[in-house]
Amino acid sequence: MERITANPTILGGKPIIKGTRISVEFVLELLASGVTEDEILQDYQHLTKEDIHACLEYAARALKNEIIVEMETATA
Repeated sequence: MERITANPTILGGKPIIKGTRISVEFVLELLASGVTEDEILQDYQHLTKEDIHACLEYAARALKNEIIVEMETATA
């Protein structure tokens, strides 16, 4: 993951796109809210498609070893 880095002095150590102060979390939130890759690239012209894809890859790797616990909703 050469495009993603973390530094405790930048955004509290959140993973960011190298050379920016744009967090992986922010890019994922944009995509999840329906913003397209092209819109992100237009608004943040210093980013590349490869940067966006690196954010997605980072998220996928982070979740790869997650354990999902299914919980039931309590009924009264």
